[in-house]
Amino acid sequence: MTSQRHTHDALLDATRECVLEVGVRRTTLTDVAKRAGVSRMTLYRRYPDVDHLVRALMTREFAALLEQVERASGQGNARVQLVKRSVDAIRLLSANPLMQRVLQLDADLMLPYLTDRLGSTQRLVEQFLVGQIEAGHLDGSIRFGDAKTQARVVLLTTQSMVLSTRPATSGLDFGSLLDELAKQLDGALKP
Repeated sequence: MTSQRHTHDALLDATRECVLEVGVRRTTLTDVAKRAGVSRMTLYRRYPDVDHLVRALMTREFAALLEQVERASGQGNARVQLVKRSVDAIRLLSANPLMQRVLQLDADLMLPYLTDRLGSTQRLVEQFLVGQIEAGHLDGSIRFGDAKTQARVVLLTTQSMVLSTRPATSGLDFGSLLDELAKQLDGALKP
């Protein structure tokens, strides 16, 4: 199992290097296999195409980021922690080289996740948010409502900040925008 995990991570690491260098569209399975030091057949057995490989990479990348945000010690009630963690996640995602490269070179690839369906990474974030909101219901810091609906609204609000960082910061300070977002989230979730 360890060698499989190592190979899986090596494949995703190689994919990350390719995407950072040339973008998603110009990344090929052949290039990833070469960088990972595996045969093309090894790669094809695990991932039928670059799309599946990139999705696995994004899920791994943003799951690690979520874990980092979740581990950060938080003071205060569940609402205060949810707002802080949301803003911290936006800050980290906006500075993430992989996210920035995708938005720079292949932003249109994000469109289906904005107009057609939620991807596995969005569902992972939403699951995290549901847990945070349910904790807020229990401690009385978040107004009662359907946790899944509330989480979806927080997800959609925060993802727009990540995907629109460049136009959002045109003529405005990013920190000030995040402060305003924190106030809006806090006010919307307050009982």
